[in-house]
Amino acid sequence: MNASAFAPDGNRPPTAADDTTRRPQSQSPRATAKARHAAVAAQACRTIESSTTPPALNELAAQAGLSPWHFHRIFKAETGLTPKAYADALRARRLRAALDAADGSVTDALYSAGFNSSSRYYEAAGQVLGMRARDYRAGGAGTEIRFAVGQCALGAILVAQSRIGLCAILLGDDPEQLVQDLQDQFPSAELIGGDVAFERLVAQVVGFVEAPAIGLDLPLDVRGTAFQQRVWQALRIIPPGTTVSYAEIAARIGAPKAARAVAQACGANPLAVAIPCHRVVRRDGDISGYRWGVARKRELLQREGIPA
Repeated sequence: MNASAFAPDGNRPPTAADDTTRRPQSQSPRATAKARHAAVAAQACRTIESSTTPPALNELAAQAGLSPWHFHRIFKAETGLTPKAYADALRARRLRAALDAADGSVTDALYSAGFNSSSRYYEAAGQVLGMRARDYRAGGAGTEIRFAVGQCALGAILVAQSRIGLCAILLGDDPEQLVQDLQDQFPSAELIGGDVAFERLVAQVVGFVEAPAIGLDLPLDVRGTAFQQRVWQALRIIPPGTTVSYAEIAARIGAPKAARAVAQACGANPLAVAIPCHRVVRRDGDISGYRWGVARKRELLQREGIPA
């Protein structure tokens, strides 16, 4: 049948705008529920972002007209984070921004980021920055990061670990460039070459990179903006052997129009394979850019049984 038979004016095929106009009249109950859930999560995110201190779960649930349990389940399904994790990531971003500012004391930065007392911050300092606030302001000064560079089937690999967990898995062709990348990420941290015990950890990471399906049961020190955290969390639940599009990830985190921002978050991922941004492809299935090279992305997908 000719497509023009369905055209509103009988002379042209339907456009996206036409489809949008008609959709509310034919939306299925499932689609309606999904749209409602996305709206609930978006409103809660705006409430958290506009609050001086993180609102309690009960407050967010009451605003949405839902039980705390039901609201919590919807929010996590839509954003990939719990409300608390989202608020923590947001405060971490604000704290980093405040500490990066040239003026103001560390205490001022803590309060402006939403911590109602300095003691409250220091209780959670490791999770927020992975180091003391004054050390972060100094570019990681006083923070020890152990690292080692080795070789794997994908070329050179650098593995770095803070006292919290793995903070970098970098891939490339030039080992010296990988070390420079780590120094750029932590310009004033004390970088310490790994010992024999650390070499065993590197071997474990190399084994995982070469066979991602075996999993990596190691703690991660993941640092990023609230949006990046949402994207990276969504990536971590993509099963080996499957791919999703940037648009799908954007929809999963409740930001359906942010496919380009999702791609940028993938490009900023500091933990190759552990945060599997290689499983994200274009809507048409084509392999697009990859921080560590499209050839490596293709190889990783092929190792997981995905034709590339």
